[in-house]
Amino acid sequence: MRCLLCNEEIIPEVSWSTFWKPPVEKKMCAECTTGLERIDKPGCPVCYRKDGIRTCEDCRRWHDTNPHLLENNTSVYQYNAAAKELVARWKYRGDYILLQALKNDVQEKWVKKGMKGQMLVTVPLSVEREKERGFNQSEAIIHLLGEKPVQLFERTHNEKQSKKGKKERMLAENPFKLIEPISSPVVIVDDIYTTGRTVRHMASLLRKNGCPSVSSFTIFR
Repeated sequence: MRCLLCNEEIIPEVSWSTFWKPPVEKKMCAECTTGLERIDKPGCPVCYRKDGIRTCEDCRRWHDTNPHLLENNTSVYQYNAAAKELVARWKYRGDYILLQALKNDVQEKWVKKGMKGQMLVTVPLSVEREKERGFNQSEAIIHLLGEKPVQLFERTHNEKQSKKGKKERMLAENPFKLIEPISSPVVIVDDIYTTGRTVRHMASLLRKNGCPSVSSFTIFR
């Protein structure tokens, strides 16, 4: 087996435990695994930001201006240099198979947080953007979790969030339209939580239309 990220051969670990029980198949080598920094103990309990020991300034500001929109976010990895390179290859250069390298960690966090079986809502792309990429990253992650994507939104305009700075993102108009209200709790799934604006745009529409609870799950924070 070769690493999906760097193509180096993965040498299976041999121990008494693996002798009696087959090891979990790894799709990343040790070096690439080390490069992706897992978030096991988040600093902020709301957005899963790693640094700090309490609710961060951004989340306090969100609570003051738009309270009770998002219950919390859960993420698997820190969005560091290695993560940025992986996302660039997977999301923007069409190397779709790379998502499989993260499967074990992503599914482990999903189950550990007790989210299995919940209603998972996709973040929509414009028709042009999805055609350009060839897939919707939100749907791809939900399929990786072995769950069924639920589409409740459509996108009303097409500006790339990756091209915007933090201030521009925070001031941006809501780009989503709710096409199907829901009266049960949901989890919004996406690849990256940056400022939290995207999930809160969606959460605001859900909450105004009867949804009792909105959380989010992202691979990177």
